[in-house]
Amino acid sequence: MLDENRIKEAEGNVRRYLEEGLLKKEKVPPIIQNTFLHNAQESSSVAEYLVPKSDFWVIIASYYSMFYATNAVLCKLGYKVGDKISHKVTADALIVMVRNKLKKSLLEDFEEAQDEALAGIKAEEIIKSFDWERDKRGRVQYDMTEVVKKCRAEISLGGASTFLFEMEKLLV
Repeated sequence: MLDENRIKEAEGNVRRYLEEGLLKKEKVPPIIQNTFLHNAQESSSVAEYLVPKSDFWVIIASYYSMFYATNAVLCKLGYKVGDKISHKVTADALIVMVRNKLKKSLLEDFEEAQDEALAGIKAEEIIKSFDWERDKRGRVQYDMTEVVKKCRAEISLGGASTFLFEMEKLLV
């Protein structure tokens, strides 16, 4: 589950990003949303291709799949992330603007079970995976051993695939 402090931090940050223009409410042309989605899918394919070749790049490509998918959904919602601190802005906007929509989408998928708590937990896990991957991407670039990279690469690829699948459903 997402930590309540992380949610509050993201909410405060998003308000500030909107005030400072780091995140803009605007009608985003569909071509930009489609480009983000294409980049997400391509990054996912690259990550899968690289599995036997480079754990480092699997983690990086997996993260970028999530990053681009989130930006595609934000575009659909009418928000555009600026160039400055775009990864942090994207992570916070995901929590504030996409989390509840994802929960609703998952609830529809879990209709038979009619278990709102389960859908909420799943939505929180998917959202939290973005923060984990963003942090991991930074660590893998600077201070991970090869054995740790291998394990983390497999986890990254699986998490990114699930994340992309759920984000694509929000774009339909």
